[in-house]
Amino acid sequence: MKYRRPRGTHDIVPPESHVWAAVEGVFADVLERYGYAWIRTPIIEPTELFVRAVGEESDIVTKEMYTFEDRGGRSITLRPENTASVIRAYLENGLHRRGGVQRLCYAGPMFRYDRPQAGRYRQFHQVGAEAIGSDAPALDAEMIAMVVEALGRLGFRGVDVRLNSVGGAGSRGPYRRILREAIDARADRLAPGVRERYADNPLRIFDAKDVDAAFKRQLPVISDHLVDDDREHFARVRDALDALGVSYAHDPHLVRGLDYYTRTVFEIYHEDTGAQSALCGGGRYDGLVEECGGPPTPAIGFSAGLERIVDALPDDSPARQAGAPSPLAVVCCDADGAARALALAAGLRARGIVIADLSMRSLRKQARAAEQAGARFVVAVAGATGEVTVRDVRAREEETMEAAAVARWIAARGERGETVA
Repeated sequence: MKYRRPRGTHDIVPPESHVWAAVEGVFADVLERYGYAWIRTPIIEPTELFVRAVGEESDIVTKEMYTFEDRGGRSITLRPENTASVIRAYLENGLHRRGGVQRLCYAGPMFRYDRPQAGRYRQFHQVGAEAIGSDAPALDAEMIAMVVEALGRLGFRGVDVRLNSVGGAGSRGPYRRILREAIDARADRLAPGVRERYADNPLRIFDAKDVDAAFKRQLPVISDHLVDDDREHFARVRDALDALGVSYAHDPHLVRGLDYYTRTVFEIYHEDTGAQSALCGGGRYDGLVEECGGPPTPAIGFSAGLERIVDALPDDSPARQAGAPSPLAVVCCDADGAARALALAAGLRARGIVIADLSMRSLRKQARAAEQAGARFVVAVAGATGEVTVRDVRAREEETMEAAAVARWIAARGERGETVA
């Protein structure tokens, strides 16, 4: 091999790519049913966008971003997450002037320089959504229920929904002082430099990988220090989830790792993903639009890691059964029949996928390859005559006929209750 893919990246090739397409298709169908419209943003953005949105001292900004200077001397970053990009596009394209709730969804690659391991890559893929323009607790519950529905359609049963509130400004200011004092009182149990790292945003210590769980359990939690408005908002989110029949657990140590989160945060796990591998997560970010230069606008969003979802799919997931669609195959081994083969294939594509082999191998080899690829019918074109031979692979029957009769012959076999590609 002369070239190999960079460490921390991976190729998605058939048949795995069929599973990916099925997973993405389920999310697309569910998101669209809830009224979300697709948005596509660049994979490169000004570095300052992520510094402001994600947090200057966050691990993403300090350790994980792919940042470079372009030829114009501008600092550019490959997007490490997509919420900031969506909000930038929401403002730049004037979507904030339309009023109401803007429901936007996306899918695509993200980039973080992290240590590659199972389910974690330096280029990874996410599907996600943002609902911008309302602070209604019911919107939070609807988004969580929407994600649970998508996972359920993919075969995940009994997912573990973990929920918390990290409060708004009225709760977080006083709580930060309380939490900072608690951390300082136990500073001798922290590794050098850890206390300083979380001085500006001590809540992030709950998401820190270099702080053990026992230490975190001794710290005060923000859900015990919510002001009345935040406490009521969180209660209404839980009431709405109960009304929707969505099971969840309150996790007082859940904070998520990005600075822009406010009030509701959530993560969804499955037993096969491991303790540190949420299938997806999200939360409310009521200050981010204003932080990016827009008017005060509440919002909530989620993102799901496609690599983790594909890896954790249950064995009986419909997506795992999604092989390549059964094609019709047209085979031909001589130049005189090639044009006829193309014309016949073009006419049959109204019925679905049709593959014209055109490798000019022997008809036997082409037919065998088509059967191995899952073809239900193989149509052999030979020479300049008007006749072709059609084989029903499943029924092990074949017949020679005029090319114009092929579509009717195939349709008739479908009318007998058999599945036709």
